[in-house]
Amino acid sequence: MCEHCGCEQNSKVENLQEKVMSVIDVVRPQLQSHGGDIELVSTQADGTVKVRLKGACSGCPGAQMTLKQGVERLLKEQFPEVKEVIAVD
Repeated sequence: MCEHCGCEQNSKVENLQEKVMSVIDVVRPQLQSHGGDIELVSTQADGTVKVRLKGACSGCPGAQMTLKQGVERLLKEQFPEVKEVIAVD
């Protein structure tokens, strides 16, 4: 890995993406049981995770609470490098 081309940074993002997916795969069945779903959109080098809430979760008033108090909390507990989870359209 070299510091000039950014390949080390790409490796960190890919590793974080794998970690995040492992948690999303655990959370997904619960969301699906309520008619919703979650999709990982991206992980950023700064620890930001972007997800897309789908189905019944899309536009649901409680979705933001599910995202912050559920998904974000779980990710931060398991992976300190996660700083924030953001829902995107």
